[in-house]
Amino acid sequence: MTGKRDKGQYGYRNYHRNVQLAKVIFGGVMILVQLGARNFTDNQAAKNILTVMAVLSVLPTANVASPLLASWSYKTPGKEFYERVRPFEARGLILYDLIITSGEQIMAMDAVMVHPMGVFALLSSPKADIKKGEKFLNDTFKAHGLPSHVKVIREEDAFMKRLGSLKAAGESGDDKSVDYEASILKNLSM
Repeated sequence: MTGKRDKGQYGYRNYHRNVQLAKVIFGGVMILVQLGARNFTDNQAAKNILTVMAVLSVLPTANVASPLLASWSYKTPGKEFYERVRPFEARGLILYDLIITSGEQIMAMDAVMVHPMGVFALLSSPKADIKKGEKFLNDTFKAHGLPSHVKVIREEDAFMKRLGSLKAAGESGDDKSVDYEASILKNLSM
């Protein structure tokens, strides 16, 4: 899959990583160009301005580099995973490749089913605490006036089994909060 990816689409992590890496490289090159341009002028005021520009360019570059480094090890799952999850898209709204950050941890969610019966997430990051992740997401939903019904699952087979047990979203009741819950999850993601 090539081309632009939005949050929640399969392939977003790899796409976002490449875009952020390009921004960091561009920022680094611009800093070096500004510092290098100092050598081509004898005017002290111009040298000072170029130095200040280079120093001021560091902050935006660092702001892009920081989340890139934090999420560097989380890549988009293989195509086989996507092919295994894709048939369940008819049962509810599935978001892929979310990296949700809380104050305590980074949670790489390979897939999240947003369904009227609940939100079911596959958490692939082995260092993340499932209970803290569930509490964070449930508290976030409560703060937005939504029911707290998030279940975080670590094992892929258990996640697939749970998706298989769900009825199509229309058969489970017409819940208008599904889109709102999905937008909250996207906003929490890098």
